[in-house]
Amino acid sequence: MKSQSFRLRASVVVLAACGSQYALAADMSTLPPAHTDGAVTYLSGGIGSDQSAAFKSAMHNYPLALEFVGTTASGNDYLADVPVTISDSHGKHLLSTRSDGPFMLVSLPSGRYDLTATYHGKTERREVSVSDATHAREMFAWPM
Repeated sequence: MKSQSFRLRASVVVLAACGSQYALAADMSTLPPAHTDGAVTYLSGGIGSDQSAAFKSAMHNYPLALEFVGTTASGNDYLADVPVTISDSHGKHLLSTRSDGPFMLVSLPSGRYDLTATYHGKTERREVSVSDATHAREMFAWPM
């Protein structure tokens, strides 16, 4: 009896692990394609609940995760079409693009970076450090 119970538990664990891999694959399939500009690879989007959930699940795979929101009295609203620039610590311009949604995931070499994001003429600036061991997540929020 113990043998059957053990096999049942082992089967449940294996099925659960397989199911989580399929769920992760399904989440990742809703991500938009990545873009590459020099040493920087990025993807942006997150419009709709499926894609938003996929971005949130994938954040830990990228050294830099950015989020863009407008703050209102009733909470935060996700923003899209936000101009973003990334420069290295020496001022070299690495990326200039517009977000396709409220999230941007960025792969770039280890180092210190200056980020700017602009919404309705108001520019927010951040300094971040990324490495193989650390990830940075920045939320840019503008009053609406």
